[in-house]
Amino acid sequence: MVEAVTQADASKPGRGQRPHVFHAQVRFADLDPLNHVNNVRMLTYLEDARIAFLRPDFGTEGGSPFGGLVVARHEIDYLRPILLRSEPLRVETRVTEVRNASFRLAYQICDDDHVYARAVSVLVGYDVQGQAIRRLDQAERDYLDGFLLTEAEF
Repeated sequence: MVEAVTQADASKPGRGQRPHVFHAQVRFADLDPLNHVNNVRMLTYLEDARIAFLRPDFGTEGGSPFGGLVVARHEIDYLRPILLRSEPLRVETRVTEVRNASFRLAYQICDDDHVYARAVSVLVGYDVQGQAIRRLDQAERDYLDGFLLTEAEF
C-alpha cells in the first residue's frame, strides 16, 4: 500500500507550513538477512516519495508541473533500523533550496515515535531532447516555493 498526502498548499506562493507526506508500507521483501529494512530499500522509499511529490497528478491528463529532472546527488544518514511492521512509515519531504537550475530536497523517514533516516537530494532541471541542463521555469519554482523551508526549520 502506497499513499501520498500533500499537506501544504503548493498553489499559493510562499513558504509551506508542512512537508509533503508519503506513506510507505514496509514489505517482507524489503528486509535484509538481519530482518532490518535494507539500506537500498530506504532509498526506494525516498524515490517513491520524490515521485509522488514531483508528479502529484501522475496518471492524469494535464501534465506535471515539472519538465525533465535528473538527480545529481543523494546523501542519507541511517539513524535507526526499521523492522517489519504493519503501520506505514511517513516519508516527509521538504524543499530547502531553490536555485536557477537546481533545487534541494530534505527528507525524513519516520513514524510518531522515531526518525529512522534523514536524507537530502539535489535535483537539476534537464532538457531531455537537448541532453543539457536547463533553468527551472516559473511554474516549477512556484510549486517548489509552496514547500520551502530551511533544513534548520525542518
